[in-house]
Amino acid sequence: MNSVEPIRDEKKIKAMKAMLKSESIRNYTLFTLGINIGLRVSDLLNLKIFDVWSEKGKVKDSIYMREKKTGKEKIFVLNKTAKEAIKEYVGSLNNFDMDWFLFKSRKGKNRPISRIHAYEILNNAARMIGIKEKIGTHTLRKTFGYHARMRGTPIEILQKIFNHTSPAITMRYIGITQDEIENVYLDLNL
Repeated sequence: MNSVEPIRDEKKIKAMKAMLKSESIRNYTLFTLGINIGLRVSDLLNLKIFDVWSEKGKVKDSIYMREKKTGKEKIFVLNKTAKEAIKEYVGSLNNFDMDWFLFKSRKGKNRPISRIHAYEILNNAARMIGIKEKIGTHTLRKTFGYHARMRGTPIEILQKIFNHTSPAITMRYIGITQDEIENVYLDLNL
């Protein structure tokens, strides 16, 4: 299995969002939600509208779920950016059922888009904006972790979020490279 990278450049993230939004509000929301809450793609694709949308017609503050891979119950808080994307997307749906998958396939029955289709959506948008690094569905989760770390989130918190067994695994997972570690020494200069 090939390893994918996070999207480190925030300009590329903005370009991805713009590209996806111009094509499909669903695909834009998939990307935006993925990079803002760090869910595994299997859990992201299995979200239903009732997971993010209240009966009162508002975006929920958080997502409560049992993770498919680990079986652990977790709460994922929705930030302003994620909420805005969900509000715009759900608002664009006509006569939806709360039990529909959030990222519903356009191919008939109520089922989510496939992992392969999600991969194609992300890869096509990445190539169109000039991203050359390996991109995949796991890029969403890694991008979340990378940018959370760059904004000062302790690695131990990310380790807990990702259910990793050690900080070293989390650092490798989110793409903290030896060059970045060496730059700490070079930049300190006390």
